Amino acid sequence: MIVRPTNGLSVLLALLLLALLPAQAQQRKSPSLEEIFQQNLFGQQSVSGINWMNDGRYYSSLRRATGSSPAQLIKYDITTGEPVATLVDGSKLTAPGQSQPLSFSGYSLSADESKVLLASEVESIYRRSSKAYYYIYDLKSGALTPLAEGDKQLYATFSPDGSKVAYVRNNNLYYKDLASMQEVAVTTDGRFNEIIYGSADWVYEEEFSFAKGFFWSPDSRKIAFYRFDERQVPEFNMQLWTDVRKGQLYPEDYKFKYPKAGEKNSVVNILVHHLAEGKNVQIDTGQETDIYLPRIYWTKNPDVLSYIRMNRLQNQLELLHANAATGVSTPIITEKAASYVDLDYNDQLIYLEDGKSFVRTSEQDGYKHIYHHSLNGDLIRQITSGPWEVTELVGVDEKRGLVYYISAEDSPLERQFYSISLKAKKPKKTRLSKEPGVVSINMSDDFSFYIQNHSSATEPLTVSLHRAPTGEEVKVLEDNQRLKQRLETHRLNTKEFFDFSTADGTRLHGYMIRPANFDATRQYPVLMYVYGGPGSQTVLNNFSTQREVYHSYLADQGYLVVSVDNRGTGARGRDFKHITYGQMGKWEVQDQIEAARYLGSMPYVDKDRIGIWGWSYGGYMSSLALFVGNEVFKTAIAVAPVTNWRFYDTIYTERYLKTPQENAEGYDAWSPLSHVDKLKGNYFLIHGTGDDNVHFQNAVALQDALISAGKQFQSFYYPNRNHGIRGGNTSLHLFQMMTDYLKANL
Repeated sequence: MIVRPTNGLSVLLALLLLALLPAQAQQRKSPSLEEIFQQNLFGQQSVSGINWMNDGRYYSSLRRATGSSPAQLIKYDITTGEPVATLVDGSKLTAPGQSQPLSFSGYSLSADESKVLLASEVESIYRRSSKAYYYIYDLKSGALTPLAEGDKQLYATFSPDGSKVAYVRNNNLYYKDLASMQEVAVTTDGRFNEIIYGSADWVYEEEFSFAKGFFWSPDSRKIAFYRFDERQVPEFNMQLWTDVRKGQLYPEDYKFKYPKAGEKNSVVNILVHHLAEGKNVQIDTGQETDIYLPRIYWTKNPDVLSYIRMNRLQNQLELLHANAATGVSTPIITEKAASYVDLDYNDQLIYLEDGKSFVRTSEQDGYKHIYHHSLNGDLIRQITSGPWEVTELVGVDEKRGLVYYISAEDSPLERQFYSISLKAKKPKKTRLSKEPGVVSINMSDDFSFYIQNHSSATEPLTVSLHRAPTGEEVKVLEDNQRLKQRLETHRLNTKEFFDFSTADGTRLHGYMIRPANFDATRQYPVLMYVYGGPGSQTVLNNFSTQREVYHSYLADQGYLVVSVDNRGTGARGRDFKHITYGQMGKWEVQDQIEAARYLGSMPYVDKDRIGIWGWSYGGYMSSLALFVGNEVFKTAIAVAPVTNWRFYDTIYTERYLKTPQENAEGYDAWSPLSHVDKLKGNYFLIHGTGDDNVHFQNAVALQDALISAGKQFQSFYYPNRNHGIRGGNTSLHLFQMMTDYLKANL
């Protein structure tokens, strides 16, 4: 606030006003746990289901169902952001044989925008997979037709020409010709826990970040798809606890294929179905079958398929091109590393419309950057460079010769949007996002417009429409005004960023959340929040997530809440991230212990009351930190932790530790199971019994080891809850229990 005084009275009034500001801040009430976890009063509104339309003037967006109002699909004018038409009104649609309006929660438009696929009764399977009943809605005739009979379908997708829809049902791949409504079975021998077609198996879905495993060719005449043979993959048995009140006396077994570190993976193949001939051609991916095939792309040539092949240790990555008719493959690029070759969660390879080149990302020079290659793999030039990371390759506008990307160039805590010349020898770079903070971008197919999602530690999410390539703002689509109004009566304590150096001179970034009535003459207990896994970050200049709102609540209960990104985390280059290779847990926990010691040196910190909590990898970290750092930490809470990496899956674990057969020491030296004898403080272990990701087995093994070591601790399990431990009253129960434990033990 700036006050420009004109006389003595004005100065006095200004000083009085400034003095009142802290009091006004304290008059705002702290959120309650019910408001955070039951009512979600501090969730940020966004704009969902955006689909850019063909003529460049409009986009569509899903207006989700609220209360008794069914979902709607709305068409918006790009230049004004105003709705101009309702394409689909759920209240006016009734499925054949049904009396109630159609409830749908997902959609996709055909290429000519004459038809819409609507997903109804969507049922989640694992993290990224789901199945649903799909309907085809004809926008011209108003006809609503079920896509297929029988069980629910997965990943229904229009062909590029809009004449067909491909989908998976019961582990087999199908497509339907929309003119005749005839269903064609591409495969027939798919079977649960044995053979999968067109979908990812559990470990590919979780670690390579995709569930749909089929891809239409650009000419709509072929479908490339995965085949997973998981018959040799060990089976994990997860008990589902039933309800005696419903007459269910015995628990049920849920068995699924889960390859733990060092065990057998699925044998994976890539096939191409030729619709006209009705035949499947297998792509030659090499003689070695103990490999990964984590990506499939079509080049701009509909006869050339592209895919990535990695060895089991993931320290060699190859990009190959395959003849779709013969299956013959040719290596285009080979990249090797002493540790592992990083493969992004997002697809970071784009084949250009010129049909002669492609753009990809790689951290081969020590930082993730963008490279331009000819179709045969020769390097044309490195587009971005410097001691900073490109975090996302957004797109390439060939007409204007521009590459769009998001990077951490300004700071690892920031994500900003840039454009840069594609071909210029001295490329011009323009920062398009203007404000400090974190952005994500949804760009139109013709690169004329983009939608920007932006927030910072002090500003909730703003969703705005912009014109490319200038970045000119056209309209704010969502400003979270309702949340801002709520923050006039409720108080969120803002993240304050800091950094410090470890004993060996490594600079680490952190944030602190203080109580609203913070008094530097007092001493406060500290609760550290950690995740700390490879490539992750908790310290970002974005608005409070639900977990950080909880941290604000804890601050008002009298705690300083701190999070520090240790070595191994992201956006700071290959060396910073890969230092943990082969000895996961060592450097990460050392950094958290050093951070606690640094905090303990502050005059307003009670160094004898420092605690730490985390979830998943963070639960592994909080457990290990309390055991190994028993002179620094008084209390730890671990939610759904890995307790020995031998229990976790092949792809993730072996990427960072190699196999247990090759690196037994790396698995055991920094396992919490190996340090239970060091427990001195207060330890609380929480897990869901239905966790398909980090199995409840981890908690059982750690509890058994602690009991054998004669250590007292507390534990709690959530029946049938998965890795997220949510649903119904679960989140409120969990965080109330954690709060009560902290008040009693920290």
